[in-house]
Amino acid sequence: MMTARLSAQIGLVLLLCVCIEAEYMSYKDPKQPLDVRIEDLIRRMTLVEKIGQMTMIDRKVASADIVKDYFIGALLSGGGSVPAPKASAETWINMVNEFQSGALSTRLGIPLFYGIDAVHGHNTVYNATVFPHNVGLGVTRQAMFSPPVLCLKTIWDPELVKKIGAATALEVRATGIPYTFAPCIAVCRDPRWGRCFESYSEDHEIVRAMTEIIPGLQGDLPPDYPSDFPYVGGACAKHFVGDGGTTDGINESNTIIDWDGLLSIHMPAYLDSIRKGVATIMISFSSLNGTKMHTNYDLITGYLKKTLKFRGIVISDSQGIDKITTPPHDNYTYSVEASINAGIDMILVPENFTELIDTLALLVKKNVISMTRIDDAVERILRVKFIMGLFENSMADFTLVNQLGSQEHRELAREAVRRSLVLLKNGENGDVPLIPLPKKAKKILVAGSHANDIGNQCGGWTIEWHGLSGNITIGTTILAAVKNAIDPQTEVVHHENPGKEFMNSNGFSYAIVAVGELPYSETVGDSMNLTIARPGYDTITNVCQAIKCVVIIISGRPVVIQPYLPLIDALVAAWLPGTEGQGVADVLFGDYGFTGKLARTWFRTVDQLPMNG
Repeated sequence: MMTARLSAQIGLVLLLCVCIEAEYMSYKDPKQPLDVRIEDLIRRMTLVEKIGQMTMIDRKVASADIVKDYFIGALLSGGGSVPAPKASAETWINMVNEFQSGALSTRLGIPLFYGIDAVHGHNTVYNATVFPHNVGLGVTRQAMFSPPVLCLKTIWDPELVKKIGAATALEVRATGIPYTFAPCIAVCRDPRWGRCFESYSEDHEIVRAMTEIIPGLQGDLPPDYPSDFPYVGGACAKHFVGDGGTTDGINESNTIIDWDGLLSIHMPAYLDSIRKGVATIMISFSSLNGTKMHTNYDLITGYLKKTLKFRGIVISDSQGIDKITTPPHDNYTYSVEASINAGIDMILVPENFTELIDTLALLVKKNVISMTRIDDAVERILRVKFIMGLFENSMADFTLVNQLGSQEHRELAREAVRRSLVLLKNGENGDVPLIPLPKKAKKILVAGSHANDIGNQCGGWTIEWHGLSGNITIGTTILAAVKNAIDPQTEVVHHENPGKEFMNSNGFSYAIVAVGELPYSETVGDSMNLTIARPGYDTITNVCQAIKCVVIIISGRPVVIQPYLPLIDALVAAWLPGTEGQGVADVLFGDYGFTGKLARTWFRTVDQLPMNG
C-alpha cells in the first residue's frame, strides 16, 4: 500500500515537473539571448498570428478586441488621428494602453507598438513643442569667420538636431508612444515638390549630417553594439529611395537616375542611418526608373537587406501597396504579392486590414508567398519589439507627462528658430542696414497673413495632416514675439493687409511684414509656380513702398520674391519655424546674430527649375 501511494506521489511530481517545463517559454525570459527568444516565439506562432504582426492599422479603425482577434502587430495615428480634440498626455496614454491590453490578452501575448508622425516635434498633439521643419533645420549650420585669415567657413553642428530628436522622443513617450515615422532623409532636388519642407537640403552631405537626429530619437549606440543592427526602435528613415528626385518635383512620381547617381545622391543618408541603428525604414510611394519602389526587389531585398545588411523592419508607406497599381487598389492581390515578395515586412494599411490579412493568408496557402518570406518579416518585427523592451515594459505610465510642451523643450525650439533664420538682404548700395531693428521707436507696424497665425507659422503636419491656419495649438506668434521684445514705450500696430491710405496716414517708424505659404503636405503642396499666398505680394508692395520694411518669408521652400526685392529693405527666410516665434524676434532685434546658411538654391524665376538635374 505504501509503495503504491509513493509511486502515485512520484508520478504526480513528475507530471507537475513536465507541466512546469512545458509552460516555460524562453521568449518571455529576458535573460535569454535575443535570437533564442525570437526563434522560440516564431515556432509557436500560427500563420494568422504572423500575418497579424505584419499588419499596421490606424487607431480610428482599432479597438482592444480588434487587436486581440486579429493579432494586430502595430497601430498608428495618421495625420489628425487623435483620441479627442486637444487630448491631454494622460488621455493618449490611456488610449495606447487600452489597445496594448488587447495585444497582451492574446494566446502568446505579443505586445504591439504604436507609431506617429512626429516629424517636427510631437506635432499631432495639442500643446506639444513644434520645432522648425527639416527645411529650416538644414540651415542651422553656422557660417562663421575662421581665424587667422578670417575666411568664411561653414560649420555643421548636428548636435542641435540630436537634442531636438531627444526632446521629441521624450514628448512622444510622454503620450505613451514609443515610435515615430521620422526622420525624412529625402534629398529634395526640386522645390516644386510638395514635401520639400520635410527635406533638410538639396545637398546629400547636409542630409547625411542631419541623420544625427536618429541617436537623439533612439539613444547613442553602446560601444560594443553590433554594426548595422536596429537599436531601441524609436525612429524610421524614409522614404527609400529617391523620393526627392522625381521629375519636376511631382509627388509620388518617377525618379530617373543611373545607379551611380542613386548611390551618390539619394542613398548615402541611408547608410548613415543604418550605422546609427535606425529601427525601421519606410519605402517611398515613388518609382525609380519606372519601377514602383514598393515592388522593387533588387533595392529592398537585394541592396537594403542583403548588401547593406539592414536587420530592422522595412515598412510600407500608408496605402503604399494600394498605389502600386493605377488606379490605386485596382489589383490588390497583385499588390500584396509584389510588395511582400519585394521584401516589405510590415504593411501600413491603414484601414481595410481584413482584406490584407485574408489576401496574404491565401497567397501563402497557394505558395505564391513562401513561409520563409513571412518568417523573415516576423523575425524582423519581433527583433525590434524585443530590443524596444516591449515584452518587459508593455504598458505606458504617466512618468513623463510633464515633458509634453515643457519649457526646456520650447527654449530648445526657440534656439532652433534663431539658428534657422537666413538673412537674404539687409540694405544695399551703401544703405544703412535695417537689421538689427531698434527696440525703441515711436510706432511700428506688424503686417502680413503670417504675423499672427500659429498654424501658418508651423505649416503642414501640425495637428492635422495638411496643417491648418489659425490658433491651432499653444505657441508664440511673430506678432506676440515682437511685442515681447520691444521697449514698453513703443507702440505696435497690427494690420494683416494695410492699404496705401492706411500706410500714408500713420507715421510708422518701420514695418515687419510676415507673409508666405499656407499649410500643406504631400501632393497638395506640389506647385509649379512657387508663389506665396494672396494677398502677400500686395501686402509687401503697399507696406514697403511707404516705409522701411523687413519682410519675413514663412515657407517650406524657396519662393518667388525677386520682382519685389527692390521694394524690400531687409529680407529674412524663416522657413516653417514652429511654435516658438520668439526666436524670430531674438534675431530681428539683435539679441542674437544671423548664423543660418542656405541649404538649397534660391532661384530667381521658376523657369530656372530644375537646378539640380
